[in-house]
Amino acid sequence: MLTIKDLLQIKSIDGIKIVAGEQGIHNVVSIVNIIENPDSFDWLTSNELLLSTGYIFKDNEELQNNLIKELSEINCSGLCIKTKRYFDEIPQNMIDQANKYGLPLLELPFEYTLSKVIAIINEKASGRYDLLNRKTLDMHNVLFRIALEGGGIDRISSELSEMIQNPIIFLDRDWNLLYYTDLEHNQVPLESYLDLSKNRPVFTREFTDTVPKDISKIKKSIKRIYYTRGLEIKCRILPVAVANYTYGYIVVWQTVQELAEFDYIVLEQASTIMALERIKAKEIEEVKLKIRQDFFDDLLTGKITSRDTIQTLCDLHGLRSDYMYYCIVITIERSELETHEDMVVRKYELDHMAKRCVDAVYEYSSRADGDITCFYRNNRVIILVGQNEQRPAITVSEAKRYANAIHETLTRKMKQASFIIGIGRQYRTIHALHKSFSEAHEAIRLIQKFDDKREVSHFEDYSVYHFLDSNIKDMEMEDFFLKRLGNVYEHDQAHGTSFMTTLEHYFMHNQNVSEASKAMFIHRNTFIYRIDKIKELLHSDLKNAEELLQIQLALKIYRLLNKASLINNRSEHL
Repeated sequence: MLTIKDLLQIKSIDGIKIVAGEQGIHNVVSIVNIIENPDSFDWLTSNELLLSTGYIFKDNEELQNNLIKELSEINCSGLCIKTKRYFDEIPQNMIDQANKYGLPLLELPFEYTLSKVIAIINEKASGRYDLLNRKTLDMHNVLFRIALEGGGIDRISSELSEMIQNPIIFLDRDWNLLYYTDLEHNQVPLESYLDLSKNRPVFTREFTDTVPKDISKIKKSIKRIYYTRGLEIKCRILPVAVANYTYGYIVVWQTVQELAEFDYIVLEQASTIMALERIKAKEIEEVKLKIRQDFFDDLLTGKITSRDTIQTLCDLHGLRSDYMYYCIVITIERSELETHEDMVVRKYELDHMAKRCVDAVYEYSSRADGDITCFYRNNRVIILVGQNEQRPAITVSEAKRYANAIHETLTRKMKQASFIIGIGRQYRTIHALHKSFSEAHEAIRLIQKFDDKREVSHFEDYSVYHFLDSNIKDMEMEDFFLKRLGNVYEHDQAHGTSFMTTLEHYFMHNQNVSEASKAMFIHRNTFIYRIDKIKELLHSDLKNAEELLQIQLALKIYRLLNKASLINNRSEHL
């Protein structure tokens, strides 16, 4: 193996000398690299000799000192600076730091190019790699055999912890705990300093936010310091990922011993095997989910008609066949996913968000005033709320109150997405649940059709619109509208008035002029004037009950129909 001491004896780079940190003269050199980026600490590994012209830190004493400290903590072999370009001589503060931390600080004569030095040293160090590769292959076989035998992440984690002699914490992609392994001789035990509740966050948000979200920016394990109870715990973090999708993170609680080059290689291999374990677990979960979803698909489309079949399947999947149920449907809208080039990643991201929504629903299930069953299907989250038939039926306002609480929770937790929630009516038997599901979808469709500001709606909010839209042809609705309110609509189009809006507010506030004028932010007399003009246009005093009903139906048709088509059809009726 090549050491710093051996390096000083290489005749082809005669003149290289050590100026500080001689305590580390026996440090092993496995590879040589150039450091010319102040943000590159995350990509460095142990036993790596760094070469630099000094450009990145030539005018920054703080960065000079920090560089020596960081390289020492990573167990780099040393730092070699080419002089006479940006430095006539290596700064004294760097020499002092190198002596303090025992990091060899070398001076390279100006006449040597960095690329030539790299080639020379790497050639000398290549023999070391043959031995390291054989040892690494043995460790890979051990971990891979555990995976093949179905040992799972618990055995892999335990074996990995023993290999690198440090505690291991394995987290999912949201930084929730999956598994951890501690060592008996660890002086900073995990359980004393971390919340190790399964499927709950382990580290603070301030800590995890320092880790790049884009895994392409994490080429190797990165170092982060975790501050707890006055201690600074050194952690090495490695993503468990395949392609561009992250399945979780391995965190090394580096409190027993420093990591060596071999440890970093083993971590990367363990990361790959852990990713395969997560993929396998996800596939198994998806098979179970599909079986469950097939049942719900049949139930929510009304395909299951046999009472005995429903009873058996409900018992199997956790539903009460004797309960009253209503359905809530949540549509997830996340536009940036649609432009993602990788379809597999796009599906994983959408499934991941839908699963987080399901978890949030169960977390707040106590607000539903009933038994909750929740699952997701593509970009939809479906909630079934069941109540004992002896209890009073759920009211529209109660159902909307719970749905609004869910919407508030989802919006707060997932700011990158938006949600529309539709609620169906409650039915006496589970055999009619498919009707509530259809109504919840219809509520969402009508929200989107009207481009309403509302994000939560009950089917009852749109029941009249649904009746009109489902049972009467567009041509007939247009004809009805134009006969009842065509003159008012045409007046608005010709003169820029807002009589249609005025009429809508008039009925919305139960023909109360004072309340309606306040809602429109106009004077009461102005509102009365507009109503009088509308009466003239309609040749009506707006008192006949039958006439009022027809006008209100025409107003609802006005919202349903395309306005451009109304203009065209109005010209045909003249």
